[in-house]
Amino acid sequence: MSMRSQPELYRGVKILHDPVRNKGTAYTDAERDFLKLRGLLPPRIHTPAEQELRVLGNIREKPTDLERYLYLVALQDRNETLFYQVVMNHIEEMMPIIYTPTVGKACQEFQHIYRTPRGFYVSLQDRGKIRELMQNWPHKEARIMVVTDGERILGLGDLGADGMGIPIGKLALYTACSGIHPTHCMPVMLDVGTDNEKLLNDPLYNGLERRRERGERYDELVEEFIEAANEVFPGILIQFEDFGNRNAFRFLEQYRNRACIFNDDIQGTGAVALAGIIAAMRVSGSRLEEQKILFLGAGEAGIGIADSFVAALAELGIAAEEARKQCWFFDSKGLLVQGRGNMTSQKLPYAHPHHHIVDFLEAVKALKPTAILGLSGQPSTFTKDVVEAMAEFNDRPIIFALSNPTSQAECTAEHAYSWSEGRAIFASGSPFDPVKIGNQTFVPGQGNNAYIFPGVGLGVIVSRARTVTNEMFLAAAHSLANQVSESDLERGRIYPSLTRIRQVSALIARDVAKIAYDEGLTDKEEPDDILADIHEYMYQPIYPHYA
Repeated sequence: MSMRSQPELYRGVKILHDPVRNKGTAYTDAERDFLKLRGLLPPRIHTPAEQELRVLGNIREKPTDLERYLYLVALQDRNETLFYQVVMNHIEEMMPIIYTPTVGKACQEFQHIYRTPRGFYVSLQDRGKIRELMQNWPHKEARIMVVTDGERILGLGDLGADGMGIPIGKLALYTACSGIHPTHCMPVMLDVGTDNEKLLNDPLYNGLERRRERGERYDELVEEFIEAANEVFPGILIQFEDFGNRNAFRFLEQYRNRACIFNDDIQGTGAVALAGIIAAMRVSGSRLEEQKILFLGAGEAGIGIADSFVAALAELGIAAEEARKQCWFFDSKGLLVQGRGNMTSQKLPYAHPHHHIVDFLEAVKALKPTAILGLSGQPSTFTKDVVEAMAEFNDRPIIFALSNPTSQAECTAEHAYSWSEGRAIFASGSPFDPVKIGNQTFVPGQGNNAYIFPGVGLGVIVSRARTVTNEMFLAAAHSLANQVSESDLERGRIYPSLTRIRQVSALIARDVAKIAYDEGLTDKEEPDDILADIHEYMYQPIYPHYA
């Protein structure tokens, strides 16, 4: 979190400048005397509710979401308790500001809107001394890191060190959505350069002024970082975020059995999309094993979803080889088919016998999928013709436009519903407003990873699991799908309301922790009531008393 060192004496102006302990105008008379705050604050004592009212008024007066983002970042830098109080009490309003889609714009402008140091930076210049650097982190009780190298930020590409906005935003969601204490969270940027010409030519860019490092020196930096993290913070959970495809899969395989690690773009996206598909079955009346999925985009997110779908079918007794035949991919070179050259090892299992097709609409018509999932980062690629074709041979076509931010979505909610005459089962990665078709109003579901990773992380941390398994993400997907109510489905929503996100995360954490206990993945003794143990850990934004 904040890079400021924690002072020895929390009195006077020092405590007002400590975001973890600052209460602003909420200090009581007794606290003002005890902490020597008389004269440093206006005399009126405000309740937290009154402070929240002031914050909301300021946010809602801002003309743009980016300015709202900056206001909230400033609030987090001066008073974390109030920041999380506001975010938790207004999660549907605040989440699009502190995370997608606004965080994408914030990352693009990061070098120009930079204010206060936040997060931990490791660069190529730090090789050989990362462990020493980590000693500078002020919160010695850190229990989770979100780390990126900035190469593939959302659907925006290589943003280099400006990608730090993603780990900061993800960890804010860990606290807001699942109650992981802010001082347990550590955002990390591995700065290995950037190939983004605009950034390299910007005199205000904060990162290394060099081309992105690849190969042996890059791998050595990651290796040293992983080792140092586990030495300085034993057992810490490390979440890989927004790495390029070439590194995401191999790092997951390389380190998953050596440390407590997962990749949210692969495993988190896989679980949240699978949960949406499972919930969609309750709307369509069909079965999971009857689905044929066509993916637009064959990167880590798409492969992660396909692998999760295959794992879910394996639970039903279907062999993986057969299950993969129900997953088809269309990437920048067209339909993924056997015999097509230059395929990565992750794509190969999903290359099936078929003639090559280079037009997505033709692929839809040829394969007649029950679901199309967009993970391409290419906006408006689910055209009117594509949606109408899906509606022609499906009573309830599943259409997930999952690319982030909103500007990169494959289609809008309005287009999916109107072009399918209100029959589409729709979900998106970023939020869309409700859509009215005839006499019916549809509330589109948001297939946001925030439904998955906070709960998984909470379960791993509370159970003190040594490793994160695919079974945990499969359990998380089932847990999330089971929490979609009938009233949600009636409104067209295949994910629970965000207002319930902390309850959702707690139940996911319970199921994840249960796997850790049952599989012997922790040395902690299983408590009599796992859910109660989880609730006891969860952070609440309540001011401490100092006198």
